[in-house]
Amino acid sequence: MIPSVDERRASLSERFPEWTPLTLDARLDRCAAEYGERPFVLTDDRTLTYAETAAWAARLADGLVALGVRPGDRVGLLMANYLEFVPLKFAIARAGAVAIPFNYLYRQEELAYVLAQSQCNALISMTGFAGLDYLEMLDGVAPGWDGGGSEALPDLRSVVLLATDGRTCEGVLTVDGLGELGGRNPGAAAPGLRAPDDLGDILYTSGTTGSPKGVMVTHDAVQRTGYASALSRAFEDGRRILFSLPCYHMFGYVEGLLAAMMVGGAIIPRTAFSPADYFEAIERHRATEILCVPTMTVALLEHPDRLKRDLSSLFSVLSGAAPSPVWLWEKVRAELGVTEVVTGYGMTECGGAMTMSLPEDPLERASDTVGRPKLAGVAGMPGDLCVYKTADPLTGEFLPAGVEGELVSTGPTHMLGFWNKPEESALALRDGWVFSGDLGIVREDGYLQITGRSKELYKSGGELVMPKEIEDLLTALPGVSQAYAIGVPDDRWGETGCVWVVPEPGATLDAGEIIAFCKENLARFKVPKHVFFAEPSELPATPTGKIQKFRLVQQAKERIEGGTS
Repeated sequence: MIPSVDERRASLSERFPEWTPLTLDARLDRCAAEYGERPFVLTDDRTLTYAETAAWAARLADGLVALGVRPGDRVGLLMANYLEFVPLKFAIARAGAVAIPFNYLYRQEELAYVLAQSQCNALISMTGFAGLDYLEMLDGVAPGWDGGGSEALPDLRSVVLLATDGRTCEGVLTVDGLGELGGRNPGAAAPGLRAPDDLGDILYTSGTTGSPKGVMVTHDAVQRTGYASALSRAFEDGRRILFSLPCYHMFGYVEGLLAAMMVGGAIIPRTAFSPADYFEAIERHRATEILCVPTMTVALLEHPDRLKRDLSSLFSVLSGAAPSPVWLWEKVRAELGVTEVVTGYGMTECGGAMTMSLPEDPLERASDTVGRPKLAGVAGMPGDLCVYKTADPLTGEFLPAGVEGELVSTGPTHMLGFWNKPEESALALRDGWVFSGDLGIVREDGYLQITGRSKELYKSGGELVMPKEIEDLLTALPGVSQAYAIGVPDDRWGETGCVWVVPEPGATLDAGEIIAFCKENLARFKVPKHVFFAEPSELPATPTGKIQKFRLVQQAKERIEGGTS
């Protein structure tokens, strides 16, 4: 029998009567002392207990220091959700270094950019994954990397490989070799090399509006967010969280890994998503919660294996990335047996998800809002994790409560700034407030509603246009699957509207009819001048599937200049 939401929160609050800032490696050591023989990382092939993880992380940390990693050095992790990710992540912290979990789906050009921009000193990389050959990419990015140095990446001094496809590289240390090196140098990484308020992670944004930016967050900040997640979601002791969302992203890292630690729970990381694998893993490992985005949730509901597997352990779903209709959550309850549905909103710059609906909320709140500021108890300021307001997207001035504007927030988990980007840092972080770039409303009850992106606004004839209004109108039109509105340069109007439209399968759409429909339903200055059609695979997207509108602008300009509008 699962205790009630109130009982679970009370128990968690008793476990944390006060907040003690710790480094990430110190948190693992404390968990190992309290939950030593409990499972921490569950995979189909191997289980790591808390004690085993802490011991392995200590050996790896000694190996890193023996390899030449020094406090403050930046260590990249180019790794999917393999079991080794967890001890390596804490080993980097124990060595006093800064972890940079890179997006492992980067192509060569993107990888070259983040390795150089981050001034990465050491890299721990898979040899291959999902058709990507990282050894070949490194050869292209930094010739001579396997010989201990490269002119292209002068800061990169060492590389360690995880042989995910069976390959190794002569003269290059493997993860197993790193552990053996640490075994020969016990105590090389003495505890306490860094403080809780020191930089612990650099996490790169997805690059939807330009080049990825390295968000700097402290050891303490991400743990506060993890605790607030556990409190808001009302974790029971030993919660088991299944996810395939990558740990280079705040979703898997904070909502999965760090949140589970707050109750001596376990994570069940998967290297890729498939509904059949999720169902098998829920049954095999007795998962109590899954992390999803809406498209994953729909795929789970459509897969026949949901009727063949024992899903009786599962009672909670955390969904992020986009809102979902009430009917979807009703089906989740009816067909997956889930009793608690939670959704959230946040951004890397704030330390991950800052708002959440609560498991006791009616389903409508998980659809109509993105939740309220997380409950944080002793880890908050006080009580809630952060404070949200809205500001004028043009002037930055704070607006009255309930008025739509750019969402801004402040709290103890927010970023230190962007790595080596002072101008962008000053624009995004002002007097302790992070300006999100998202438009929304803070309701009287404290719940947030997202209405658009301020960075996507454009001016046509001096009038401000909100793309989301046009997109919502067009996606309601029969035959339209997706629509993306952007502003493109125009000699007369400064900027004029353009929409990229993805037709539904088999649908025939006409650009003139779409413009006529807009004229019937929008003010004149909002009506797009250009309409382009595309297949989903033709849309420029980040490795995590977010549409890159700045590239849509570039492509639209090329078509317009080429006379294909």
